[in-house]
Amino acid sequence: MSAETKRFMRMMVFFDLPVVTKAERRAYTIFRRFLLNDGYDMIQFSVYGRILTGTDGHDKHFKRLVDNLPPEGSVRCLTLTEKQFASMKLLVGLPLFQEKVVRSDQLLLF
Repeated sequence: MSAETKRFMRMMVFFDLPVVTKAERRAYTIFRRFLLNDGYDMIQFSVYGRILTGTDGHDKHFKRLVDNLPPEGSVRCLTLTEKQFASMKLLVGLPLFQEKVVRSDQLLLF
């Protein structure tokens, strides 16, 4: 697949998990570590995102996300095109290093 035909997207994961009991805190930690180990970057507290290449990448990572869901709480997933993600407005605060706009010709995929 050439660089012109690849469609870069972002998968955003939003979650609100209970952390009252020790078991709930453990489930939260396991889920958060899964996200970090799977290549997600923290955008805000309980909001994580990762870059994808096309629908095949989306399907693969969505299945991995579903397979690692915690037993309780609320987890949501939203997939955006790179153009939609770049149009997001930051109203208060400074952008994180991970949010630097990267053109598709600058991406290195391993």
